[in-house]
Amino acid sequence: MKNKLKKMLEQRTAKKVNLEKRAKECDNVEELRGINTSLEELNDEIREIEAAIAELEKAPAQSERTAAVTGDVPGVVVSSMNSKKDDEARGDKFASMEYREAFMNFCKTGAPMENRLDAFADTVEAAAMIPTTVMNEIVKKMTAYGSLFSRIRKLNIKGGVNVPIVSLKPTASWITEAAPSDRLKITASGSVSFSYFGLECKVASSLLVNEVSVDSFESTLVDLIVEAMAKALDIAIMKGVGTTEPLGIAVDTRVPAGQVITLSAADFATYEGWKKKVFAKIPLAYRAGGAFIMAAGTFEGYIDGMTDTNGQPVGRINYGVADGTQERFAGKEVLLVEDDVLAAYDSANVGDVVAVFCKLSDYGVNSNMQMTMYRWLDHDKNQWVDKALLIADGKLIDPNGVVVVKKGA
Repeated sequence: MKNKLKKMLEQRTAKKVNLEKRAKECDNVEELRGINTSLEELNDEIREIEAAIAELEKAPAQSERTAAVTGDVPGVVVSSMNSKKDDEARGDKFASMEYREAFMNFCKTGAPMENRLDAFADTVEAAAMIPTTVMNEIVKKMTAYGSLFSRIRKLNIKGGVNVPIVSLKPTASWITEAAPSDRLKITASGSVSFSYFGLECKVASSLLVNEVSVDSFESTLVDLIVEAMAKALDIAIMKGVGTTEPLGIAVDTRVPAGQVITLSAADFATYEGWKKKVFAKIPLAYRAGGAFIMAAGTFEGYIDGMTDTNGQPVGRINYGVADGTQERFAGKEVLLVEDDVLAAYDSANVGDVVAVFCKLSDYGVNSNMQMTMYRWLDHDKNQWVDKALLIADGKLIDPNGVVVVKKGA
């Protein structure tokens, strides 16, 4: 075992000599920064190997017996090696501490990553796969913070493939012995196809360079990406134009024309107006599981406090309270969103969408949720910029249960 460590020490030392030679000949500041970072890491490894060798020399017999039984070698170096083997055995090299540290160095200094070419063998651009630990945290927090994204259907299918929508409406007919009923067939009434759109988030490296640990670095990066991407996804789900981003629910022309309602100011403020012109338009088959989506200002200013013809409150936020108020409108759940997702009634223009009723599971976002990180230097601002890129598309899979409410005069 001692011989193995000495061989490792020789390899690290030789690599250090080569890097020092490159540093002397290098005249590029950015490349020199990466070389210096690699030299610091090599020095740490050399010190750890030397410490492990010294410990073996102090107690060779005990160390060899322990190594023979457990396969461990005293010192941090061996622990790191075993951790790497465990990660590779699980088939997830992007979750290893070694990769996470390399990823942090890539974002902070631009130092090259050894695993980069493995992840992107078909491109020559400078990119790095976000470590699995960061990726999992991003998806988790997007689900927790994106009120719309957490409820839509997540798909992972090839872009450009048509997904058929089946129309199955059998009918029963009275028969006689001489006149049997016709056989019914399943037909496709349409299809949905997803494209490739890119959602990017740029973070200035000045926000990250002061983070000293991997955990702190990842936490900062996750929070910054989550805040931007969760907001962008919610806005696109509701009102994306569909050409450069997902197609939003409120602007989808496939929603039946009879379910796009314009409420006058008088009707909007009354329970009778909503029941006759909105609730009456919700198809019975889509009522279960559906919810109203509106801005907080719309609900608080117009729905909360509204009473029916018997004087009973419609927005029952004071009933059935558990872990906070539960906004409901005539028995239906109400999801409150920010004003940039749906405009509040008071600030909306005539013709703007101010509320939507739908079953969010009828909306699908197609993405494999794989993000890549790119890095470049902005010479105008003297900043390193890190960009996270997500490829995704989204649209209504079934628009027949959607009711759109617009502001009228």
